Amino acid sequence: MADVNESLSWRENVASVVGDTGIQYNSSSYGGGIGVATAAEMKGNDAENWKFHAVEFAKGFAEMSVEFGKGVRDVLKQSVIKEDSILVRKVGVPCYKVCRKLSFLNEYLPEDRDPAHAWSVIIFVLFLASAVLIASNDNVYPTSLVKKMHIHPPSASRILLPDGRHLAYHQQGVPAELARFSMIAPHSFLSSRLAGIPGIKTSLLEEYGIRLVTYDLPGFGESDPHPSRNLESSAMDMLHLSYAVNVTDKFWVVAYSGGSMHAWAALRYIPDRIAGAVMVAPMVNPYEPKITKEEKSKMWKKWTTKRKTMYILARKFPRLLPYFYRRSFLSGVHGPIETRLALSLGIRDKALLEHPSFEEFWQRDLEESVRQKNAKPFVEEAVLQVSNWGFSPADLKVQRKRPGKGILHWIKSLYGQTEEILTGFLGQIHVWQGMEDMVVPPSTSDFLQRVLPDAMVHRLLYEGHFTYFYFCDECHRHIFSTVFGNPQGPLAPELEADQSPIQNDDGETEDTILSDVATDEENVSSLVISDKEDYID
Repeated sequence: MADVNESLSWRENVASVVGDTGIQYNSSSYGGGIGVATAAEMKGNDAENWKFHAVEFAKGFAEMSVEFGKGVRDVLKQSVIKEDSILVRKVGVPCYKVCRKLSFLNEYLPEDRDPAHAWSVIIFVLFLASAVLIASNDNVYPTSLVKKMHIHPPSASRILLPDGRHLAYHQQGVPAELARFSMIAPHSFLSSRLAGIPGIKTSLLEEYGIRLVTYDLPGFGESDPHPSRNLESSAMDMLHLSYAVNVTDKFWVVAYSGGSMHAWAALRYIPDRIAGAVMVAPMVNPYEPKITKEEKSKMWKKWTTKRKTMYILARKFPRLLPYFYRRSFLSGVHGPIETRLALSLGIRDKALLEHPSFEEFWQRDLEESVRQKNAKPFVEEAVLQVSNWGFSPADLKVQRKRPGKGILHWIKSLYGQTEEILTGFLGQIHVWQGMEDMVVPPSTSDFLQRVLPDAMVHRLLYEGHFTYFYFCDECHRHIFSTVFGNPQGPLAPELEADQSPIQNDDGETEDTILSDVATDEENVSSLVISDKEDYID
């Protein structure tokens, strides 16, 4: 007991010297229990101290940031934002006009808020919200739906052009020596030689005796790029290709959508080699001077905002196009065709795009189109579409050539020595236009029929941009029957017979055995008939 009293008195003495700490000691837990309780309390106090210090540091950092911002603002006001500074003289007046136009919105702000400060906060919030929306849109589609492009091994036949370039092409239908009609097809934007007439059956080409040749434009597919191409050089490429693939007679040119400008160029620069033109949803220059305001308004009204922007960039700022192309179809991954080409589509077109066969064809054609991974050919194609073509479709109109001026031409006209000469393209021009087409609006066909009255415009009541040309057997047959009439099959092969008389050893000429000749002709005709039946099958 004496020891316990001494220990208690010692504690009281320490407490009287130090002061009341608020710590109470329990005599029953004296010993080892005191050390354990003290460690736990110290651990809790350390956690609370860390939280306290972190909060105070954050408050201090915020206050310092605010003061730093105020300091920067004061410096700018005193040194940069002055009435005689260049920045204020150049930017001040436009900013003042904008703020004055937006001043009516200040009524919706609290009275104690400075409009200038409020507008800065609003702009910052809009910028932040836009960034969040863009980041969230990138994650709309799961990663599993993204399909990377696959570049296939080279497989095209190629010819060497006079300027040293190679042009890749693809053939369908009957051989050259059996072709009754030859057709050459340039492809549209973001396409390749594999397109041609999408889904065309070989049996239908053989039934009409058609040889279809498609080729890659310069820089597309496996064709070499052209250093400075234009529509005249495009027509020359088509001319050299026709001779290289043994098309000796006139040929038909087939064009679809944006590829039509190359067909117009062929009709303009090589009309003597063209038998006629087949065009489906043909594009014209949206800045064509001879388009009326009403026709232009109807044309631009159907297009999406992005498509209009691409046309404006191609005409005014073509150097910006590679940036958008590399983020789109040159990104190395597949995407919906309507987003890749900024298209506005109707109900029937959207239904066709969802078909597996169309998706497979579109992806393969796209992979072939971008195989060189170079944006320059696509920029050239876009610029050609909206720039000055050097001619107008109206120049292809068939009309009498005006006699020359001068007294000599006047005298010839008096004596009837002048001959009537027709100018323009003298062949047939067939245009098929869907009335529900939102990519090439029907107003385009109205313009063509106005400037080319001899052209045959076929208006399709319920067809869109893709539905009549892609994977439609009845449509393909309708086009061929309209242009070529009833199917006659391929040409019969020519037989080279030796017509020199047969002589005996004694020099006398033998008589020709008619029965043998007749038998040979019957055999040849039977072979031709069997070949025709195979083609029709």
